Amino acid sequence: MASFSRHDVKRTLQAVRWPLRLTYVGMLAEALVQSLWPLLTVCLFVLAALMLGVQDMIAVEVVWAIAVVAGLSMIGALGYAFMKFRLPTRAQALTRLDASLPGRPLQALIDTQTIGAADAASTAVWRAHQARMARRAADAEPVSADLRVSSRDPYALRYLAVLVFGIALLFGSIWRVGSVTDMSPGGTGLASGPVWEGWAESPRYTGRPTIYLNDIPEGALRVPVGSLITLRLYGEVGALTLSETVSGRTEVPPASDPAQDFTVVQDGTVEINGPGGRSWQVEVIPDLPPQVAVLEDPTASAMGEMTLPFEASDDYGVEAGEARFTLDLASVDRRHGLTIDPENRPELVVPLPTPIAGNRQAFEENLIEDFSEHAWANLPVLVRLSALDGAEQQFETKPRAITLPGRRFFDPVAAAVIEQRRDLLWSRANNHRISQILRATSYLPEDLFRSQTDAMRLRKVIRQLETFAKYGLSDEMQEDLSQEMWDLAIILEEGDLADAAERMRRAQERLNEAIKNGASDEEIAELMRELRRATEDYLQQLSRQAQRQQQENEENQSGNNENAMQMTQDDLQRMMDRIQELMEQGRMAEAQQALQELQEMMENMRVTQGQQGQGGQSPGEQAMEGLSETLREQQGLSDQAFRDLQEQFNPNAQAGENQGNEGRSGGQGRGQSHEGQSGQGQESDDDTAQNDPQSGEGGEQGQGADRGDLAQRQQALRDELRRQQGSLPGAGTPEGDAARDALDRAGRAMDGAEQALREDDLAEAIDNQGQAMEALREGMRALGEMMAEQQRNQQPGQGNQPSDRRAENRDPLGREQGNSGADGDTGPLALNDDAYGRARELLDEIRRRSGEVARPEEERDYLKRLLDRF
Repeated sequence: MASFSRHDVKRTLQAVRWPLRLTYVGMLAEALVQSLWPLLTVCLFVLAALMLGVQDMIAVEVVWAIAVVAGLSMIGALGYAFMKFRLPTRAQALTRLDASLPGRPLQALIDTQTIGAADAASTAVWRAHQARMARRAADAEPVSADLRVSSRDPYALRYLAVLVFGIALLFGSIWRVGSVTDMSPGGTGLASGPVWEGWAESPRYTGRPTIYLNDIPEGALRVPVGSLITLRLYGEVGALTLSETVSGRTEVPPASDPAQDFTVVQDGTVEINGPGGRSWQVEVIPDLPPQVAVLEDPTASAMGEMTLPFEASDDYGVEAGEARFTLDLASVDRRHGLTIDPENRPELVVPLPTPIAGNRQAFEENLIEDFSEHAWANLPVLVRLSALDGAEQQFETKPRAITLPGRRFFDPVAAAVIEQRRDLLWSRANNHRISQILRATSYLPEDLFRSQTDAMRLRKVIRQLETFAKYGLSDEMQEDLSQEMWDLAIILEEGDLADAAERMRRAQERLNEAIKNGASDEEIAELMRELRRATEDYLQQLSRQAQRQQQENEENQSGNNENAMQMTQDDLQRMMDRIQELMEQGRMAEAQQALQELQEMMENMRVTQGQQGQGGQSPGEQAMEGLSETLREQQGLSDQAFRDLQEQFNPNAQAGENQGNEGRSGGQGRGQSHEGQSGQGQESDDDTAQNDPQSGEGGEQGQGADRGDLAQRQQALRDELRRQQGSLPGAGTPEGDAARDALDRAGRAMDGAEQALREDDLAEAIDNQGQAMEALREGMRALGEMMAEQQRNQQPGQGNQPSDRRAENRDPLGREQGNSGADGDTGPLALNDDAYGRARELLDEIRRRSGEVARPEEERDYLKRLLDRF
């Protein structure tokens, strides 16, 4: 240490020269910022105003006043800068750098020893101290500059200036800065001559940009009709004048008015006379009125929902449209209750659906509405479609004669009630006649009604009609009474949904009646789906009854099984598929005969319990069916949440469209599966169809289901899954553990979906529901692998009993095979448990893909057709 010399001190100071220089630069920047920020703020404000063209939108006097204020502000800012700016010195930079180091080592290196310089020991101590300070100085780093001026600018005017200047860079023009002193194309200033500036702004709905007229040379100028031309004349008053023939104005301001605004309505010329003037031959681009047309007559579903296809177009896009329905009194069959003059009713007006996003210049859509409860349902009406564009131009089609679609009733009593309801809404003067007809119709109630409640409701309606006939019928009473009659007709038509056998018989009769009356394909398809649901419900109840009887008298039943006629749900499914195929081919006579055969078979049918002999379903099969039902329930909830999400963006278009999709997009999954159900699936499909907003028959109620109802159903489905997890077989096996893990993930996803539904976050709920369905499918696959492994590990000799061999040799109807060699249940085309699972997976995947709006419309239509068929 004693060898540390002055040369070492210089070397150390040389080592810190760059940190010292950078510290100096930071101090210089700090001084500039803290002194020049007012001047920079004023300059940015002024430049932003000029670039945005503020000087062109206000009077010249105001511009000069602002210029004076800006000039004074700049002078004050410059004075502030001179007062505050101090050029930093090297010594100040060295002091700041030294202060950032412990012990101020730089100052210690610069100092000299004043006491004890002649003492060798004292000198050695001083040199050791300098060596230690030199090591500390070697770690010197530049000191950051303090650029904060918040204490001097408490209102953050500097940030506001930067923001305004950034907006000017994006939306303004640097060339407008020169318009204060030089706004003419030739570069002459205000002092040397007059100048002008102008814009042609197209109507907003056209989507065309604003034209800067100073950049447009003389000649032709094409602008849309309704464009706003704005001209500003600067300089001596009268040096520049304006003449135009495009606005058609009757009151024209002076030609020398410095501010001219007018709208282009016709072809003509616009001319600026004077130094630097210019003229244009303006050609107007016309705005054509919108067009709308009905493509074909409306169609109706089995539940009365109308679908009216139409097309609309406009050169700039259709803004809105509506359909107006008026009664075609001249075409009404004036008989019975329609002989008297009808009451005046306002025309029926509904908005036309338009695309939510995309191009509205030309599109095709379907108007989907349900007018079944309207007074004009199933009566001749005139429909007129109208369309409106952005220019408030309206086009209306010629009246088109159609029959307003409504629900058709096949039950005779229900049809009679609906007919009298129509007469009541036609004119309240019919109430006495209606009460007489209904009293005669219900003369023998025990032969007409399935329950005394329905008969009592009809008697109540009759008493009300008779009372109103004496004391008068108000508008409110008329509406209440018509609603009561409508509800009664629905109950009579749909029957007692708690009685599965009666409902199945009613469904068969309604389908048979529809075939006889030549109903539409949509009505027959809907009635066919109802028959499937009723048949499945009846088979479930019959299966449970057979199990109870089997437990009570196992020996007698095993003896009867050898000769009894047996039928599974798959056999019934094939028969109903055959009936539907015949109807689609137009072979109605054969379809009616096949339906009659199905009715006879159902009356004498005994349901088989599969190939388990007398043991019924295995725990694995029961768990598989329960999970399948849970998956269908989850699919139905997801479909309803997706429809609600669509309705948030376009309630008019999506509401009808979603109703048309109910019953085929899953609902609760009922009507799509053809195998037995257990667990929660033991409930009647009729109750589900009546109470479930997503089932085919309860779809109208489901459109009003709120998020709370969906969240409660999601919670109930989560509770059911938890119950199924408790009885899941295969504990301890790899496949069983994998199934349990998958169901745990499904449960967590259901919890997330429930929480999202309660928070009205439909997008998050749909995402969680999709994760739950995927986890359920994984659990079912793992459960199927476990069942297959158990079958492979069965002990030899199983399935070799005579009863098993007889079961394997039976045909789909349970009959023994003959000598023809026809394949039975064990043929290569027979369906097994794995095939059932695969079929369910395929159907679920088709449903999922059909609900993805990102897929092309053609692909989604194809998937929906697959769901309708299978």
